[in-house]
Amino acid sequence: MNRLAFSLTLLLAALWLAVSGVYKPVILALGVASVALVVWLSVRMRVIGVEHNPVLFSWRLPAYWFWLIKRIFWANIQVTRRVFRPDSIKPAVIKVPVPQKTSVGKVTYGNSCTLTPGTVTLRLTREELTAHVLDDESARDLTDGSMAEKICWLEGNTEPKR
Repeated sequence: MNRLAFSLTLLLAALWLAVSGVYKPVILALGVASVALVVWLSVRMRVIGVEHNPVLFSWRLPAYWFWLIKRIFWANIQVTRRVFRPDSIKPAVIKVPVPQKTSVGKVTYGNSCTLTPGTVTLRLTREELTAHVLDDESARDLTDGSMAEKICWLEGNTEPKR
């Protein structure tokens, strides 16, 4: 087994153990079987590679998750305010550049946008992200480029293209 498949196996096993919370022999056997099946399918489909290395982002990933959770929390507060003041809702569709270099980075950008309340990714191409935003503040959160820069940092790219 190559090192990328091995790292995927370790990551999936750790995630499964953390999420499952049940450590009975039958459940553990099912966990081993499910991890083995996913790794086998991933190798067979040839989706494991340097760009798809599950430990690609290393220590930066937990830091990014923490940052994203804070963004989600504050965006929830923004959306709640909008619910109580419907006149402040001004939906729009905006386009922002995608500065990430890797496919994983671009998809992370689109998914992070969708996870943040008040924004939904409608389309993601190599060059731009099209998103539906709830109001001007949500639009500003995307157009200021802070999320794009954070994901570039996550990729290890210190100089995002503008």
